[in-house]
Formats: sequence, structure tokens, C-alpha cells
Amino acid sequence: MALKLIKRFPVLGQFGFQRYPLVGAVCPSRLQSSSRAGQPVCVACLFTSAGGCIQTQGCRKLQQDCGRRSLTTIIREPSFVAPSSVGLHRNSGPRFRLTQFHRPTDADEESFQKRLGTCSSSRQVFSLLRSVENMSDTMAAAALHRVADLEQVGNSLKDPSVLKNDTIRALCFQLEQDSRRLTDAGVVSALRACTRLFLDPWSTLMVRLVSESQERLDRGEMSVGQLCTLGQAMLAMEGPGCVLVGQVMEQIQKEKPSQWNIADLIAVYRFLQGGVAEDGKYRDLLNAMHMHAVTVTYRMDPGGVSGLLSALVTLNQTQAMPLVINLCKQAVRHVPHFTDEELTVVLGALMHFGHSDHYFVEAMERYVPSMVFTSHPETVTKVSQFFGRRNILSPIVFDAIAESFVYRADDYNTSQVAMQIMALGKLGYLPPNAGDVFRKVENILHSRFSHFQPRTLLNLLHSCTLVGRFPVNFVAKVFSSYFLQQLQDQGTGMDRIILAQLTQLYMTLKLECPFYEGPRLLPKYRVKSFFMSGRSLETPVDIHLYNAVKNGLVDLLGARSYFGSKVLTPYCYTLDVEIKLDEEGYVLPASQTEDVFKRIALCIDGQKRFTTNKRQLLGKEAIKQRHLRLLGYEVVQIPYHEFDELRSKNSVVDYLHQKIFPHTYRLSW
Repeated sequence: MALKLIKRFPVLGQFGFQRYPLVGAVCPSRLQSSSRAGQPVCVACLFTSAGGCIQTQGCRKLQQDCGRRSLTTIIREPSFVAPSSVGLHRNSGPRFRLTQFHRPTDADEESFQKRLGTCSSSRQVFSLLRSVENMSDTMAAAALHRVADLEQVGNSLKDPSVLKNDTIRALCFQLEQDSRRLTDAGVVSALRACTRLFLDPWSTLMVRLVSESQERLDRGEMSVGQLCTLGQAMLAMEGPGCVLVGQVMEQIQKEKPSQWNIADLIAVYRFLQGGVAEDGKYRDLLNAMHMHAVTVTYRMDPGGVSGLLSALVTLNQTQAMPLVINLCKQAVRHVPHFTDEELTVVLGALMHFGHSDHYFVEAMERYVPSMVFTSHPETVTKVSQFFGRRNILSPIVFDAIAESFVYRADDYNTSQVAMQIMALGKLGYLPPNAGDVFRKVENILHSRFSHFQPRTLLNLLHSCTLVGRFPVNFVAKVFSSYFLQQLQDQGTGMDRIILAQLTQLYMTLKLECPFYEGPRLLPKYRVKSFFMSGRSLETPVDIHLYNAVKNGLVDLLGARSYFGSKVLTPYCYTLDVEIKLDEEGYVLPASQTEDVFKRIALCIDGQKRFTTNKRQLLGKEAIKQRHLRLLGYEVVQIPYHEFDELRSKNSVVDYLHQKIFPHTYRLSW
């Protein structure tokens, strides 16, 4: 690749792409820094060894001073986001010399890494660099990585001017000059750090690091971790189609995953996660990695657990559930030690794979009350979302989140506000401070109504109704033609679940807020049934529980014709079983439509209609039974945990009789 660049851009040749550039005397035992006063520095120039600066495209004022160490940056690859690059003019700022013969001791490097980790700003990193006497190439690369950690936001830097700093320019300049002397680990780590800082891929520094990486890759002596670091750098520069990435994968596939340590294993996962393993590629390699990973998860630290789960999600490795289960077990130990970002990733992964266990839930219950007031809003929201998605009702967790919501909600974005209320709605749970919570929600709606995305707002308002809180003041806006048009224009348009939510929201106002006199929901936006495949406002009846109840009803009533099954009402709800009575209390045939005095709705509630850890109906089932009562039905609930205790045919019939006709004497047929 580097040879192609040299042929393509002859200007590289004139600057002597030498194996050992002449950079003056090098002190092999110390990393020295110094600056010469009075030397001209172009503060606008951001390019590595750049004779051309951003503002002047040539920096003519300093052109003579730049000499052989100046090189105008070349055209950027379209696949690489490069908002800025690093440059250094000769004799400007501090000078570094990377020691090779008398490298720092392991203790010195470890101490440096710890001090580097405590730096909370790029300025502190630069100050640390200037204070270090002995520095290896890996230490220099680590410093660049730390600057990237502090400055990188998406595909750009928070403060691109950080690359103008004399210290970082001097360090990059020395890496460029000493590229042939760097260790394999130093070369690939420096290259990866440069891509994270979005340096121009055609700058001299990047070209030399890529050339060195290619040469050392051809030797076949790189470790698995170094191969992955190189692969990630080339992915950032050229994407999955890069030839060098393919060569990296060829060498990785020659290795045996069963012999990798944890660091190498996770490095390969992260490399594949970057887009290399798309479309089912490297399936055999992944399966071998999964088998090995299962055996070593018990030794993984919090970062390893989080990183591996993140990779499994990105790669959509649904067949690796044994590994997910083991990682969840290991996560139990690390719950108090995860960073906010790591915990967010772990919870997202467990939701993706639909897994949780009670040990993890207990660990979260111990940890959440201590973190809700200090953790990142996204992490707190993800906790709420996890418990809601997994149908786990934990009063300890939700009471703590609700308490923090009252104090912190102003700092949440609209999506985070909606997500936390949606979890309460789904589980049908009202915390002790529900009044304060929903007053806060109302205040946010008043002040930030226009900030909500249409679907987010609809989800929020609908969730409020699931727990018996009625956002009357805002429904008028939701039913307006303007808002409905916004719903139509967003995403996939008006799908059935949105229409069902609108219909149920309107029905809630008509049934539970008779004083509402605002706009009506037009008939064209209403559905006829809340039951639909996939996501639905009603949970399908458990077929095994239904059959057992049906047989008992036949024995109780004398014939199958005396009750209807899966009856769709005019009010959009589907009844599991409907029994009709005349004015004297006699059971009528299900087909009879006249002389019906009373209707009994049997709700045959299986496990999926309850929260997983408590016998509480989900919000959508609670609102259904609430509405059916308001519509005149006598609702009789047949919960699974009561019915499962019945052991004989007679006990089933006696149970159903007591439930449906508690005040009448049962006849024997």
C-alpha cells in the first residue's frame, strides 16, 4: 500500500522516504523535550510534516523553514472522516526522543499508564508527557489514545484545535521520524491512535506507519492483539474492503482460538465487530471463539464482559446463548464495578438476547439505589428499560428511579423521560411518590412539548393511561390534524400499533374522563381490534390454560354451546370467554343476541400476562379489565397460579363455579 502511495504521489519521494531518516542526534536513554525561542510557528497549520496549511494552502511565510520535514497533505480517502490533521514545523515546540535501547521498566510503564488514566483533559496529558523522562513507543501511543478518549465525539473531535498543541505535534513528528525503530506494538498502536484522532491518512506520519505495518505484517510475527489493532486502524481508514484487512484476517484464522488469552480473544471479537464479519463471514472462527470464551468468562473483568457482550450484539450471535448466560453470571460479580457506559452495554445486550436471571436482578436491586442520583441519565434509563422489557417488577429499583426522576428529570432528554414512564406503564406499577412523578411529567410536557418526537410523545401519553394517569391537557394536541400528520410522516407512518394506541387513548378519555370535551379521534384513525400479531395491546391467551378451563366450563355448564371463545367486542377488546345471562340469571346460548341481561368476561390469565417475578398484571391487561368493567361486563379473572393448584376434575368445576357464580347453588348434570 505504501509503495502504491509513493508511486501515486511522487512528492513523497522527493522528501526522502528513507529507512532511517536523519533527525539529528538521538539520545537512546531518555525522552527529552525542549523548545527553541524565536522560531516561527504557523498556528493554523494542522498537518503532519505539512508545508501546506489549512488557511493558506502553502504556508509561504514559513516555507523555507519547513525544509525536508514539510509535506503537503494529500487527498483524503472518502471512507475516512478527517476533519483535522496534525502538523509540525521544524524546530517548533518541544522535541521528543523515543528511547529504544534503555526502555522504561514495567513498573515505570505501569505507573505512567495509571497517571495517564487519571488525566481528565488533554492539557493534563500534555503536561504529563513533558514531565516524563523515559518514554517508550507504546507509552507515546498510549498518550495519543488518551487524548482520543478525551476528545473524540462520534466522527470528530470536541476541540480540533487540540492538535495544534506543540506537545502532540512534536510527539507525532518523532513517531514519524522513528517509524523504522518502533516496536510492532508501538507501530500498530500509534497508527490506531492516529485514526482515532482523525489524522489525514495521506500525511507522512500515517503513510509511514501504514508502510511499517505492512512490512511487519508480511513477516508474520505479529501477535493476535497486534493484528487486531492493525485491522481496526485499517478499517477506520479504508473500510472492510481493505486488502490489508483481508491479510490480517488470513493470519488470525491460522491461529487456534483455544490458545488465545482473554485479551486476544476480546480483541478479535472487537475487530470482527467493526464490520469484518458481515453477511455471516468467518462463522467457523466465531463458533470456535464462542466455545473457548465459555471456558474463560469466569476470569473476565468488567470491561471484558461488557466488550464481549457488545460484540455479540453487533454480530447478532443468537446461537451463542450458552456464552451469553455465562457472561450474565460473571456480570453479577461486576455490577458495582461497571462504569456507566459498560453497564449500559450489558443491559442492552441482555435485552437483545432476552436473558436475565434472578441473581443478576438481585445484584441490580442492591446497586441501583446507590447510583440513580449520580449515574449518567442514559444508564438510569437503560436500567428502567431493562426491567420493563424483561417484565421484572422490582419496587426497590423503580422506587429509587422514581425518586431520582423527580429531582433529575430536567436533565433528561425527551426520550429518556418517555422511556422511564413507559417502563412503569408496561408493568402497571405506581411508585409511592407517583403524584410527584406525574406532576414532573406534566411540567416537562408543558415546557418541552414541542421537543418530543411524535411517536415518543404518543408512547408517553399512552403509558400514563396504563397506570390510571390521564393526560387530558395534552390529548387535544395529539388528536389534532397537525400532530396526526406528523405521526404519518415519521418513520414507517401510521402502523397498526400506533392506530391502536390512539384508539385506546381515545377510549380511555371517553370512559374514564367523561368531562373531556376536546377534539375527537376521527374514525379513520381507529382500529376495530386491539389484538394483532407481533406487538399487541392484548396478550394472547395461553392455549394450554385455555383448554383446561374450557373443559371445566363444559362440565360446569353442561354443553360447549353455553359460552363463546375469543369474542371480539364492539369496543376493540377480545374476550377469552364470554358467558351471557338473562334477567333471572340463567345461562343463555352463546349464539343468542336477544334478552341478554348480563355479560360475564372470563380473563384466563397465563404467566405472560403477569410480571415475571410477582403476581401483578401487566399494564395493558390491567387497563383492559378496567375498561371492560366500565363497559358493563362482569370481569372474572382466572389466574394461572390459582388454576394450576387444582388437581382433579371436580376441584376444577368447583373452582369455576365459585368464581363465576359465587352466590348460586351448583346443579349436577
